[in-house]
Amino acid sequence: MKRTNLITAIILLVIMTGCGGDEQSEDGIITVDVTKRYPQKELILQDIFDVEYIPLDDADEYVTSGSIQSIGKNIIAVRNVGIDMTGDIFLFDRKGQGLRKINRKGQGPGEYQTPGNIVLDEDNNEMFVVNLAGGGMLVYDLFGNFKRSFKKIGELIFTVVANFDRDHLIFYSGDRNIVNGNIEGTRNQFFIMNKKDGSIIKEIEIPFNEKKWALFIDTDNRPYTIYNRLLMPLPHSHWIIAEVSSDTIYSILPDYSLSPFIARTPSIQSMNPEVFLFPGVISDRYYFMQTVKKIYDVSTNEWPRTDLVYDRQEKALFEYVVYNDDYLSKKPVKLILDNRPVEFALNNEIPFCIRLEAYELVEAYRNGELKEGRLKEIVSTLDPESNPVIMLVKHRK
Repeated sequence: MKRTNLITAIILLVIMTGCGGDEQSEDGIITVDVTKRYPQKELILQDIFDVEYIPLDDADEYVTSGSIQSIGKNIIAVRNVGIDMTGDIFLFDRKGQGLRKINRKGQGPGEYQTPGNIVLDEDNNEMFVVNLAGGGMLVYDLFGNFKRSFKKIGELIFTVVANFDRDHLIFYSGDRNIVNGNIEGTRNQFFIMNKKDGSIIKEIEIPFNEKKWALFIDTDNRPYTIYNRLLMPLPHSHWIIAEVSSDTIYSILPDYSLSPFIARTPSIQSMNPEVFLFPGVISDRYYFMQTVKKIYDVSTNEWPRTDLVYDRQEKALFEYVVYNDDYLSKKPVKLILDNRPVEFALNNEIPFCIRLEAYELVEAYRNGELKEGRLKEIVSTLDPESNPVIMLVKHRK
Protein backbone atom coordinates (compact mmCIF):
# COMPACT_ATOMS: atom_id res chain seq x y z
CA MET A 1 0.00 0.00 0.00
CA LYS A 2 2.92 2.38 0.69
CA ARG A 3 4.08 1.95 -2.90
CA THR A 4 0.53 2.71 -4.15
CA ASN A 5 0.39 5.87 -2.04
CA LEU A 6 3.79 7.02 -3.33
CA ILE A 7 2.74 6.51 -6.94
CA THR A 8 -0.53 8.38 -6.31
CA ALA A 9 1.35 11.26 -4.70
CA ILE A 10 3.71 11.51 -7.69
CA ILE A 11 0.78 11.52 -10.11
CA LEU A 12 -0.95 14.28 -8.16
CA LEU A 13 2.23 16.36 -8.00
CA VAL A 14 2.50 16.20 -11.77
CA ILE A 15 -1.18 17.14 -12.09
CA MET A 16 -0.93 20.07 -9.69
CA THR A 17 2.24 21.38 -11.33
CA GLY A 18 0.97 21.05 -14.86
CA CYS A 19 -2.51 22.45 -14.32
CA GLY A 20 -1.53 25.93 -13.21
CA GLY A 21 -4.52 26.10 -10.87
CA ASP A 22 -7.67 25.35 -12.83
CA GLU A 23 -6.67 23.68 -16.09
CA GLN A 24 -7.58 20.20 -17.23
CA SER A 25 -4.70 17.77 -17.51
CA GLU A 26 -4.27 15.52 -20.53
CA ASP A 27 -5.82 12.55 -18.68
CA GLY A 28 -8.99 14.53 -17.91
CA ILE A 29 -8.33 15.37 -14.26
CA ILE A 30 -9.12 18.95 -13.26
CA THR A 31 -7.75 21.03 -10.41
CA VAL A 32 -10.03 23.38 -8.46
CA ASP A 33 -8.69 26.35 -6.52
CA VAL A 34 -11.16 26.45 -3.62
CA THR A 35 -10.17 30.04 -2.71
CA LYS A 36 -10.93 31.62 -6.10
CA ARG A 37 -14.07 33.27 -7.42
CA TYR A 38 -15.26 32.12 -10.83
CA PRO A 39 -17.51 33.68 -13.50
CA GLN A 40 -21.26 33.05 -13.26
CA LYS A 41 -23.07 30.56 -15.49
CA GLU A 42 -26.79 29.88 -15.84
CA LEU A 43 -27.93 26.42 -16.94
CA ILE A 44 -31.26 24.76 -17.72
CA LEU A 45 -31.82 21.38 -16.07
CA GLN A 46 -33.63 19.93 -19.10
CA ASP A 47 -30.66 20.83 -21.35
CA ILE A 48 -28.46 18.47 -19.31
CA PHE A 49 -30.75 15.66 -18.13
CA ASP A 50 -34.02 13.94 -18.93
CA VAL A 51 -36.64 14.87 -16.35
CA GLU A 52 -39.60 12.67 -15.39
CA TYR A 53 -42.40 13.47 -12.93
CA ILE A 54 -44.05 10.67 -10.94
CA PRO A 55 -47.12 11.36 -8.77
CA LEU A 56 -47.22 8.89 -5.87
CA ASP A 57 -50.39 6.89 -5.31
CA ASP A 58 -52.87 8.74 -3.06
CA ALA A 59 -54.67 5.68 -1.68
CA ASP A 60 -55.01 5.84 2.11
CA GLU A 61 -52.55 3.00 2.76
CA TYR A 62 -49.82 4.78 0.78
CA VAL A 63 -50.04 8.28 2.26
CA THR A 64 -46.50 9.32 3.14
CA SER A 65 -44.48 12.40 3.87
CA GLY A 66 -41.41 10.27 3.46
CA SER A 67 -38.00 10.27 1.92
CA ILE A 68 -37.05 8.63 -1.37
CA GLN A 69 -34.58 5.91 -0.41
CA SER A 70 -33.88 3.84 -3.50
CA ILE A 71 -35.00 3.65 -7.12
CA GLY A 72 -34.67 0.44 -9.11
CA LYS A 73 -35.66 -0.45 -12.64
CA ASN A 74 -39.25 -1.14 -11.60
CA ILE A 75 -39.62 -0.07 -7.96
CA ILE A 76 -39.31 3.07 -5.82
CA ALA A 77 -38.71 2.65 -2.07
CA VAL A 78 -39.87 5.35 0.34
CA ARG A 79 -39.77 5.54 4.14
CA ASN A 80 -41.35 7.96 6.56
CA VAL A 81 -39.11 10.41 8.42
CA GLY A 82 -39.36 12.84 11.31
CA ILE A 83 -42.51 12.70 13.43
CA ASP A 84 -43.96 10.24 10.90
CA MET A 85 -41.16 7.70 11.44
CA THR A 86 -43.54 4.82 12.15
CA GLY A 87 -41.39 2.13 10.58
CA ASP A 88 -43.45 2.08 7.39
CA ILE A 89 -41.65 1.33 4.13
CA PHE A 90 -43.65 2.00 0.95
CA LEU A 91 -42.93 0.38 -2.40
CA PHE A 92 -44.26 2.04 -5.55
CA ASP A 93 -43.81 1.09 -9.19
CA ARG A 94 -42.01 3.48 -11.55
CA LYS A 95 -45.34 5.08 -12.48
CA GLY A 96 -46.08 5.84 -8.83
CA GLN A 97 -48.71 3.16 -8.24
CA GLY A 98 -48.59 1.66 -4.76
CA LEU A 99 -47.37 -1.93 -4.62
CA ARG A 100 -47.29 -2.60 -0.89
CA LYS A 101 -46.59 -1.16 2.55
CA ILE A 102 -44.10 -3.04 4.71
CA ASN A 103 -43.60 -2.59 8.44
CA ARG A 104 -41.21 -4.82 10.39
CA LYS A 105 -40.71 -2.43 13.29
CA GLY A 106 -39.96 -4.16 16.58
CA GLN A 107 -37.18 -5.61 18.67
CA GLY A 108 -37.50 -9.27 17.79
CA PRO A 109 -35.68 -11.43 15.24
CA GLY A 110 -36.04 -10.09 11.70
CA GLU A 111 -37.25 -6.68 12.89
CA TYR A 112 -35.74 -3.18 12.83
CA GLN A 113 -36.11 -0.65 15.61
CA THR A 114 -35.78 2.38 13.33
CA PRO A 115 -35.31 1.96 9.56
CA GLY A 116 -32.53 3.98 7.99
CA ASN A 117 -31.00 3.85 4.53
CA ILE A 118 -32.82 1.39 2.22
CA VAL A 119 -31.26 -0.19 -0.86
CA LEU A 120 -33.27 -2.08 -3.48
CA ASP A 121 -31.61 -5.02 -5.21
CA GLU A 122 -34.11 -6.09 -7.86
CA ASP A 123 -31.63 -8.43 -9.53
CA ASN A 124 -31.67 -10.57 -6.39
CA ASN A 125 -35.26 -9.73 -5.33
CA GLU A 126 -33.99 -8.23 -2.08
CA MET A 127 -34.11 -5.07 0.00
CA PHE A 128 -31.41 -4.01 2.47
CA VAL A 129 -32.59 -1.94 5.44
CA VAL A 130 -30.16 -0.23 7.83
CA ASN A 131 -31.26 -0.52 11.46
CA LEU A 132 -30.54 2.95 12.83
CA ALA A 133 -31.30 2.32 16.50
CA GLY A 134 -29.81 -1.13 16.89
CA GLY A 135 -27.04 -0.95 14.33
CA GLY A 136 -26.46 -3.55 11.65
CA MET A 137 -28.58 -4.29 8.61
CA LEU A 138 -31.54 -6.52 7.76
CA VAL A 139 -32.35 -8.14 4.44
CA TYR A 140 -35.91 -8.77 3.22
CA ASP A 141 -37.41 -9.90 -0.03
CA LEU A 142 -39.47 -7.35 -1.94
CA PHE A 143 -42.62 -8.49 -0.12
CA GLY A 144 -41.13 -7.79 3.30
CA ASN A 145 -40.29 -11.38 4.25
CA PHE A 146 -37.17 -11.55 6.42
CA LYS A 147 -34.20 -13.39 4.91
CA ARG A 148 -31.09 -12.61 6.99
CA SER A 149 -29.35 -9.94 9.01
CA PHE A 150 -25.86 -8.48 9.39
CA LYS A 151 -24.56 -7.48 12.81
CA LYS A 152 -23.00 -4.11 13.48
CA ILE A 153 -19.32 -4.11 12.49
CA GLY A 154 -17.31 -2.59 15.32
CA GLU A 155 -17.98 1.14 15.50
CA LEU A 156 -18.88 1.49 11.81
CA ILE A 157 -22.14 3.22 10.93
CA PHE A 158 -23.99 2.53 7.67
CA THR A 159 -24.45 6.21 6.82
CA VAL A 160 -24.89 5.91 3.04
CA VAL A 161 -25.27 2.53 1.33
CA ALA A 162 -25.66 1.69 -2.37
CA ASN A 163 -25.34 -1.18 -4.84
CA PHE A 164 -21.78 -1.53 -6.10
CA ASP A 165 -22.44 -4.53 -8.31
CA ARG A 166 -24.66 -7.62 -8.29
CA ASP A 167 -22.86 -9.23 -5.34
CA HIS A 168 -21.61 -6.25 -3.32
CA LEU A 169 -22.69 -3.07 -1.56
CA ILE A 170 -20.58 0.03 -1.13
CA PHE A 171 -21.07 2.09 1.99
CA TYR A 172 -19.74 5.17 3.72
CA SER A 173 -19.36 5.06 7.49
CA GLY A 174 -19.94 8.30 9.34
CA ASP A 175 -18.24 6.70 12.35
CA ARG A 176 -17.13 9.27 14.88
CA ASN A 177 -17.07 9.77 18.63
CA ILE A 178 -16.56 13.06 20.42
CA VAL A 179 -14.77 12.82 23.76
CA ASN A 180 -13.97 16.02 25.68
CA GLY A 181 -14.09 18.03 22.49
CA ASN A 182 -11.73 15.69 20.63
CA ILE A 183 -12.97 13.72 17.64
CA GLU A 184 -12.15 10.05 17.37
CA GLY A 185 -12.85 7.76 14.45
CA THR A 186 -11.50 5.32 11.91
CA ARG A 187 -9.08 6.47 9.24
CA ASN A 188 -10.91 4.78 6.37
CA GLN A 189 -14.62 5.36 5.86
CA PHE A 190 -15.50 3.59 2.60
CA PHE A 191 -16.06 -0.16 2.46
CA ILE A 192 -17.19 -2.89 0.07
CA MET A 193 -19.54 -5.44 1.66
CA ASN A 194 -20.60 -8.91 0.55
CA LYS A 195 -24.39 -8.97 0.07
CA LYS A 196 -24.73 -12.59 1.15
CA ASP A 197 -23.03 -12.59 4.56
CA GLY A 198 -22.31 -8.92 5.35
CA SER A 199 -18.55 -9.43 5.46
CA ILE A 200 -16.20 -6.56 4.57
CA ILE A 201 -14.21 -7.63 1.54
CA LYS A 202 -12.45 -4.32 0.94
CA GLU A 203 -11.56 -1.35 3.13
CA ILE A 204 -10.83 1.49 0.75
CA GLU A 205 -7.69 3.41 1.70
CA ILE A 206 -7.57 7.02 0.54
CA PRO A 207 -4.15 8.63 1.02
CA PHE A 208 -3.90 11.72 3.25
CA ASN A 209 -1.81 12.99 6.14
CA GLU A 210 -3.81 14.41 9.05
CA LYS A 211 -7.47 13.49 9.55
CA LYS A 212 -9.86 16.41 9.04
CA TRP A 213 -13.49 16.55 10.16
CA ALA A 214 -16.30 18.43 8.42
CA LEU A 215 -17.91 19.55 11.65
CA PHE A 216 -17.72 22.31 14.24
CA ILE A 217 -17.80 21.69 18.01
CA ASP A 218 -19.07 24.53 20.18
CA THR A 219 -18.05 25.38 23.74
CA ASP A 220 -20.74 23.03 25.09
CA ASN A 221 -19.22 20.12 23.14
CA ARG A 222 -22.14 20.05 20.68
CA PRO A 223 -21.23 19.03 17.12
CA TYR A 224 -22.55 20.79 14.00
CA THR A 225 -21.92 18.70 10.90
CA ILE A 226 -21.64 19.59 7.22
CA TYR A 227 -24.04 17.06 5.66
CA ASN A 228 -22.78 16.98 2.08
CA ARG A 229 -22.66 13.72 0.15
CA LEU A 230 -19.31 11.94 -0.12
CA LEU A 231 -20.39 9.02 -2.32
CA MET A 232 -21.83 9.78 -5.76
CA PRO A 233 -22.52 7.71 -8.91
CA LEU A 234 -20.88 8.45 -12.23
CA PRO A 235 -22.96 8.32 -15.42
CA HIS A 236 -23.63 4.77 -16.58
CA SER A 237 -21.03 3.06 -14.32
CA HIS A 238 -18.56 3.44 -11.44
CA TRP A 239 -18.55 5.78 -8.43
CA ILE A 240 -16.72 8.74 -7.03
CA ILE A 241 -15.75 8.96 -3.37
CA ALA A 242 -14.56 11.93 -1.36
CA GLU A 243 -12.57 12.02 1.88
CA VAL A 244 -12.46 15.56 3.26
CA SER A 245 -8.89 15.00 4.54
CA SER A 246 -7.62 14.33 1.02
CA ASP A 247 -6.70 16.77 -1.74
CA THR A 248 -8.21 14.45 -4.34
CA ILE A 249 -11.66 13.13 -5.15
CA TYR A 250 -11.34 9.66 -6.63
CA SER A 251 -13.32 7.35 -8.84
CA ILE A 252 -13.45 3.75 -7.67
CA LEU A 253 -13.27 1.13 -10.40
CA PRO A 254 -14.88 -2.34 -10.54
CA ASP A 255 -11.68 -3.94 -9.19
CA TYR A 256 -11.80 -1.50 -6.20
CA SER A 257 -8.76 0.45 -7.37
CA LEU A 258 -8.78 4.24 -7.18
CA SER A 259 -8.27 6.72 -10.01
CA PRO A 260 -7.81 10.48 -9.37
CA PHE A 261 -10.87 12.38 -10.62
CA ILE A 262 -10.74 15.95 -9.24
CA ALA A 263 -7.77 17.57 -7.48
CA ARG A 264 -7.97 20.64 -5.27
CA THR A 265 -5.64 23.45 -4.27
CA PRO A 266 -4.51 24.73 -1.82
CA SER A 267 -4.04 21.58 0.19
CA ILE A 268 -6.69 20.96 2.85
CA GLN A 269 -3.80 20.17 5.17
CA SER A 270 -2.53 23.77 4.96
CA MET A 271 -5.84 25.58 5.59
CA ASN A 272 -7.21 27.06 8.82
CA PRO A 273 -10.14 27.35 8.69
CA GLU A 274 -10.49 24.60 6.13
CA VAL A 275 -12.42 24.96 2.89
CA PHE A 276 -13.82 21.56 1.93
CA LEU A 277 -14.61 20.46 -1.63
CA PHE A 278 -17.63 18.16 -2.02
CA PRO A 279 -18.78 16.38 -5.19
CA GLY A 280 -22.27 16.90 -6.55
CA VAL A 281 -24.01 15.39 -9.56
CA ILE A 282 -21.69 14.32 -12.38
CA SER A 283 -22.97 14.29 -15.97
CA ASP A 284 -21.15 13.49 -19.19
CA ARG A 285 -20.40 17.20 -19.69
CA TYR A 286 -20.69 18.88 -16.28
CA TYR A 287 -19.06 18.19 -12.91
CA PHE A 288 -21.10 19.88 -10.19
CA MET A 289 -19.46 20.46 -6.81
CA GLN A 290 -19.49 22.76 -3.81
CA THR A 291 -16.98 24.38 -1.50
CA VAL A 292 -17.89 24.79 2.18
CA LYS A 293 -15.84 26.92 4.57
CA LYS A 294 -15.53 25.58 8.10
CA ILE A 295 -17.10 28.62 9.74
CA TYR A 296 -20.47 27.87 11.29
CA ASP A 297 -23.12 30.48 12.11
CA VAL A 298 -25.16 28.95 14.94
CA SER A 299 -27.85 31.66 14.70
CA THR A 300 -28.65 30.93 11.03
CA ASN A 301 -27.55 27.26 10.88
CA GLU A 302 -25.45 28.13 7.82
CA TRP A 303 -21.97 27.47 6.47
CA PRO A 304 -20.39 29.67 3.73
CA ARG A 305 -21.02 27.70 0.52
CA THR A 306 -20.13 28.23 -3.14
CA ASP A 307 -21.65 26.12 -5.91
CA LEU A 308 -19.20 25.31 -8.70
CA VAL A 309 -19.41 23.49 -12.01
CA TYR A 310 -16.70 22.35 -14.39
CA ASP A 311 -17.73 22.42 -18.05
CA ARG A 312 -15.79 19.73 -19.91
CA GLN A 313 -16.66 21.25 -23.28
CA GLU A 314 -15.45 24.74 -22.40
CA LYS A 315 -12.69 23.40 -20.14
CA ALA A 316 -13.50 26.01 -17.51
CA LEU A 317 -14.90 26.39 -14.00
CA PHE A 318 -17.93 28.52 -13.12
CA GLU A 319 -20.16 29.43 -10.24
CA TYR A 320 -23.60 28.36 -11.37
CA VAL A 321 -27.35 28.34 -11.02
CA VAL A 322 -29.47 25.59 -12.62
CA TYR A 323 -33.12 26.37 -13.40
CA ASN A 324 -36.08 24.03 -13.91
CA ASP A 325 -37.56 24.90 -17.31
CA ASP A 326 -41.02 23.58 -16.37
CA TYR A 327 -41.62 26.79 -14.41
CA LEU A 328 -42.37 30.17 -16.02
CA SER A 329 -40.32 31.94 -13.37
CA LYS A 330 -36.70 31.02 -12.67
CA LYS A 331 -36.94 28.05 -10.30
CA PRO A 332 -33.46 27.03 -9.07
CA VAL A 333 -32.52 23.38 -8.64
CA LYS A 334 -29.74 22.17 -6.35
CA LEU A 335 -27.36 19.57 -7.76
CA ILE A 336 -25.60 18.85 -4.50
CA LEU A 337 -26.91 17.58 -1.18
CA ASP A 338 -26.44 20.32 1.43
CA ASN A 339 -29.39 20.15 3.83
CA ARG A 340 -31.91 20.91 1.09
CA PRO A 341 -34.72 18.63 -0.21
CA VAL A 342 -32.59 16.83 -2.78
CA GLU A 343 -32.83 13.04 -2.64
CA PHE A 344 -29.94 11.00 -4.00
CA ALA A 345 -31.28 7.60 -5.01
CA LEU A 346 -27.70 6.60 -5.77
CA ASN A 347 -27.57 4.68 -9.00
CA ASN A 348 -25.90 5.23 -12.33
CA GLU A 349 -29.16 5.89 -14.21
CA ILE A 350 -30.70 8.43 -11.83
CA PRO A 351 -28.11 10.69 -10.16
CA PHE A 352 -30.74 12.41 -8.06
CA CYS A 353 -34.41 13.09 -7.54
CA ILE A 354 -36.40 15.75 -5.72
CA ARG A 355 -39.54 15.32 -3.65
CA LEU A 356 -41.98 18.06 -4.71
CA GLU A 357 -44.57 18.70 -2.02
CA ALA A 358 -48.16 18.76 -3.27
CA TYR A 359 -49.15 21.94 -1.41
CA GLU A 360 -46.25 23.86 -2.98
CA LEU A 361 -47.10 22.56 -6.47
CA VAL A 362 -50.78 23.42 -6.06
CA GLU A 363 -49.86 26.95 -4.98
CA ALA A 364 -47.56 27.34 -8.00
CA TYR A 365 -50.36 26.07 -10.26
CA ARG A 366 -52.88 28.51 -8.82
CA ASN A 367 -50.41 31.36 -9.22
CA GLY A 368 -49.85 30.51 -12.89
CA GLU A 369 -46.18 29.64 -12.39
CA LEU A 370 -46.11 26.33 -14.33
CA LYS A 371 -45.51 25.93 -18.05
CA GLU A 372 -47.73 23.76 -20.20
CA GLY A 373 -46.49 20.18 -20.02
CA ARG A 374 -46.43 17.01 -17.94
CA LEU A 375 -45.82 18.69 -14.57
CA LYS A 376 -48.71 21.11 -14.98
CA GLU A 377 -50.95 18.26 -16.15
CA ILE A 378 -50.16 16.25 -13.00
CA VAL A 379 -50.59 19.19 -10.63
CA SER A 380 -53.99 20.05 -12.10
CA THR A 381 -55.33 16.82 -10.50
CA LEU A 382 -53.74 17.30 -7.06
CA ASP A 383 -54.97 18.83 -3.85
CA PRO A 384 -52.64 20.23 -1.14
CA GLU A 385 -52.92 17.02 0.92
CA SER A 386 -51.87 14.71 -1.91
CA ASN A 387 -48.75 12.60 -1.79
CA PRO A 388 -45.56 14.23 -3.11
CA VAL A 389 -44.62 14.23 -6.79
CA ILE A 390 -41.19 12.75 -7.45
CA MET A 391 -39.00 14.52 -9.99
CA LEU A 392 -36.59 11.95 -11.40
CA VAL A 393 -33.50 13.41 -13.05
CA LYS A 394 -31.94 10.88 -15.40
CA HIS A 395 -28.78 10.65 -17.45
CA ARG A 396 -29.34 10.68 -21.18
CA LYS A 397 -28.45 7.45 -22.93
